Amino acid sequence: MKVLISEKLEAGCAAMLTQRGIEVDQQPGLTPEELQRIIGQYEGLIVRSSTQVNEALLQEARRLKVVGRAGAGVDNIDVAAATRHGVIAMNTPGGNSVSTAEHSFAMLMALARNIAQATASLKAGKWERGRYTGVELAGKTIGVLGLGKVGREVAQRASAFKMKVLGYDPFVSEEMALAFGTQLAPLEQIYAEADFITVHLPLTTQTRHLISGPQLAQCKEGIFLLNCARGGIIDEAELLRALDSGKVAGAALDVFVEEPPGLSPLVAHERVICTPHLGASTREAQATVALQIAEQVSDVLLNGVIRNAVNVPSVEPEVYQKLRPYIDLAERLGGILAQLSEGQLERITVEYHGDVTATPTSPLTAAVLKGIMGNISDEPVNFVNAPLFAQQRGVRVDELKSSEHEDYASLITVIYQTATARRILSGTLFGKSDPRLVRLDEYSFDAIPEGHMLFYINEDVPGVIGRIGTVMGTHHVNIAQMSCGRHQVGGRALTILNVDSLIPDAVLAEILAHNNIVWAKQISL
Repeated sequence: MKVLISEKLEAGCAAMLTQRGIEVDQQPGLTPEELQRIIGQYEGLIVRSSTQVNEALLQEARRLKVVGRAGAGVDNIDVAAATRHGVIAMNTPGGNSVSTAEHSFAMLMALARNIAQATASLKAGKWERGRYTGVELAGKTIGVLGLGKVGREVAQRASAFKMKVLGYDPFVSEEMALAFGTQLAPLEQIYAEADFITVHLPLTTQTRHLISGPQLAQCKEGIFLLNCARGGIIDEAELLRALDSGKVAGAALDVFVEEPPGLSPLVAHERVICTPHLGASTREAQATVALQIAEQVSDVLLNGVIRNAVNVPSVEPEVYQKLRPYIDLAERLGGILAQLSEGQLERITVEYHGDVTATPTSPLTAAVLKGIMGNISDEPVNFVNAPLFAQQRGVRVDELKSSEHEDYASLITVIYQTATARRILSGTLFGKSDPRLVRLDEYSFDAIPEGHMLFYINEDVPGVIGRIGTVMGTHHVNIAQMSCGRHQVGGRALTILNVDSLIPDAVLAEILAHNNIVWAKQISL
């Protein structure tokens, strides 16, 4: 067995592989062309963030069985292409949580006390004590958006500094939040009450520009904002405007929409402190993830044990081939429900009916949870850790099976229970591998779960579909598929549209303003 380490990693990574009898080549700095020429020799590839594991590389990787990222993200790995080529893609989630949390808190303290600006001033030969008067953290309110591992570590540190901690995370229970000194609160309350807001969320359709103009308008005058998660969660253009107006007293940024950002007006702003994506850059974190990925890759190659994979569940390959279409369906059901539902998640029930019960269903339940948790967690979610994420958030997960058929040869139904409501979504396979949605709450229909989708409920009166189509056409949003269902004549009807592009917020607002529209929600898969 041979493994290539294509970037500079801690020496312990190669040492562990060698100790386990694996031949190791460490060649950092290869060009993409050089890497493509030699990758065919290796069963394993270990990367950090620079090596692009794309379709072109994978086509040349004829012996490759596993690619491991020494870090939490997989942005530089084409996971879909790896899956097509039968290559396991894995990462090392959690290895740098403390490092990122400490960096966030260091930025918080520097922001409060003008450390960076005062340092620059003093080095320029000035003595401006009055200009850089700061604020104390004790007694202030901090809003922590996202209570995964990093968010929790930040919350605990804030509590130690006698700050009041408000947390937002629909997938964490009140009891669980209180255990690490955090009071759960809706976003509106956090925007209104917080003196500092720090984000620790993944970048998704729902979190992109989570903090933009309207949200900043709800905040206190002189709010401080921090982003050490992903660029784009805070709208950079609106942030700059709010800094110029004084609405935002200061911002601390470790991540940007474009990296490197160059000397942009935001980076150059006198009340912005920034670092070049250093959240995970500590010696301890790099050593931890290097050893962790060496262990994981060697376990796959030597023992067939799969951990922290992002594209394959932990089942035998023969069984996985049979399960794969159901896994895809289950993940889509979870992802759709997470985006359609509102309120504090308390319980997930997954029901299996018919032929699907003849297969192992635990990977399918994990896929449902992956679809749900992947829409909110600040860490990469995979089939291995999705159940743990649910457990950590105090979410109860139930699995029910019946070999009896319910209208379809196989049916998967997911019940998403929040503190105030319950939502039911069912799906099946047409043929052997074609996923379909067939039920949402009391409505039956036939819809393809893919791409950008608009769900809306309307009063069942003539002309609604035509008017919605006109709105879409006016704004150049092309409708690819449409499915309708209704519970009874003259009541309410559900329509599902598959569209070719993301529907702008203004268009969605126009749809919701229609007299006969009761509810509308956009999701993206």
